[in-house]
Amino acid sequence: MIVIDSASPVPPFEQLRAQLAGQIQDHTLAVGTRLPAIRRLAADLGLAINTVGRAYRELEEAGLIETRGAAGSYVTAAGEEGREKAHRAAAEYAAVVARSGIGAEEALRIVQAALTRSLTT
Repeated sequence: MIVIDSASPVPPFEQLRAQLAGQIQDHTLAVGTRLPAIRRLAADLGLAINTVGRAYRELEEAGLIETRGAAGSYVTAAGEEGREKAHRAAAEYAAVVARSGIGAEEALRIVQAALTRSLTT
């Protein structure tokens, strides 16, 4: 279930993108699942078509979905690849932090700030 909070400072396309990405990554949406058509989902959520389109484009750029023209958009197996990339990036970051002498709490604050910035831009 997708819920868009109109009072949130996070843009609607990002709320949608994040929720769909989460459902793909936690396997609520299984590989091969067909996503609703952009127009249909926009109408269901009370969003502009371009808003849903942007969320789908970003999911596609991340490799989580693929669009097959008029056949629609589907969850790809590449979602697991994204998770693996995140694990590798985290391991690399942890190594940089250790070499730099940065403490764990500060390192986590740095990551939290980076995540916050990326979700609001």
